[in-house]
Amino acid sequence: MTEADGALELHPIHRALSRPNLIFGADRELVLLTGLICAILIFVVITPYAAVLGIMSWTVIVAALRRMAKSDPMMRRVYLRHIRYRPVYRATSTPFVGR
Repeated sequence: MTEADGALELHPIHRALSRPNLIFGADRELVLLTGLICAILIFVVITPYAAVLGIMSWTVIVAALRRMAKSDPMMRRVYLRHIRYRPVYRATSTPFVGR
């Protein structure tokens, strides 16, 4: 294509590069971390009650994580950035408050 043609060049944007990385519809790292914690609970205690408790707690936590990811798939990253920048941005309307 040359400029004389007047046509724009098309460049494909692949969906895999722009979509969030989710497992079971929730944030990948949080689902794997909760699965690991519940599996540790099951295999350390080794009772049927621990197995039921671990499976039920993992199911409830994944359901909550899915709701979180449905509202915003990047919510975990946004919250961590918010916590990291909290000392920088004070909760005041102007820098002259309190002087």
